[in-house]
Amino acid sequence: MREALAEFFGTAILITFGVGVVAQTVLSGNTAGSPLGIHLCWGIAVILGVYASAGVSGAHLNPAVTLALALRRGFPWRRVGPYVIAQVLGAFVGAAIVYLTYREAFAPLDGGVRQILGAQGTAGIFATYPAAYLSTFGAFVDQVIGTALLVAMVFAISDERNAPPAASLAPVFVGLTVMAIGMGFGVNAGYAINPARDFGPRLFTALAGWGGGVFTAANGYWWVPIVAPCVGAVVGGTAYDLFIRAHHPAQTNRLADPIQRVER
Repeated sequence: MREALAEFFGTAILITFGVGVVAQTVLSGNTAGSPLGIHLCWGIAVILGVYASAGVSGAHLNPAVTLALALRRGFPWRRVGPYVIAQVLGAFVGAAIVYLTYREAFAPLDGGVRQILGAQGTAGIFATYPAAYLSTFGAFVDQVIGTALLVAMVFAISDERNAPPAASLAPVFVGLTVMAIGMGFGVNAGYAINPARDFGPRLFTALAGWGGGVFTAANGYWWVPIVAPCVGAVVGGTAYDLFIRAHHPAQTNRLADPIQRVER
């Protein structure tokens, strides 16, 4: 339970800051935000969420990461369910906090009628929706690749036998990874790369006035940022292990290096 509570809190922090910057940008008509600001703030949000919870739960904050760790790093399967539930609930609460904070800013934009897509659409503040040109298959590929990059780098950053940063700096590099994914791969579908980050806020919008259309919009896109990141996490984790982890030199060779001894 203590680990689930930490995952809940860390994910809520992540979503509150991440969704908050999107809300500020959209509701201000881009006068108090920009795409660059969104990418930077999402990266910082990851850093803060990880720092807030890592000491208790390891700060997965993402069901796809939890799945990859269970498959490739021996994370106990009995803890996967509680972690995922806590992450989704934390994302839901983070979205609710942002809505409560900006509630009075919606009406000047949409006249008090919550809309999902279009010029006055605001559902995209909370959950991700694909660009109009993107097919469902293209969106699926986009999310697989983005999450594969994320998990591969999470594995690299946490691999003691590679060249990891100091443990206290690991959250910073995870945040920078998310920032880079957003800057390089964000235009197609908003780089959810996290089932909880998308589903929790999407569920909140369904209950808070946007209605069930959030699950049917864009050809029923809602399942893509749930399933595709799980596939991508497995792909990224497996790729890292195949190309890097399986080829580390013998442990004794690395310990012979005085720099490595100091780092350890």
